[in-house]
Amino acid sequence: MIGKIIGALVGREMDRRDGSGGVKGAALGALIGGGLRRMGPLGMVLGGGYVAKKAYDRRRAARQVPPAI
Repeated sequence: MIGKIIGALVGREMDRRDGSGGVKGAALGALIGGGLRRMGPLGMVLGGGYVAKKAYDRRRAARQVPPAI
């Protein structure tokens, strides 16, 4: 169950990079989720780390204050 959630999150992050939503992200998430599950615990750690880094980068970018002129 956790593998499916991580696969869906990885698919969403990869689809956001393109800027277009839809079936592509869901298909990528299903394929990547299956691959990560086959890799075992290492795959789950890698997929979770990828999603966590993207979320961290997005939050850090949102918190940056523009320089004063």
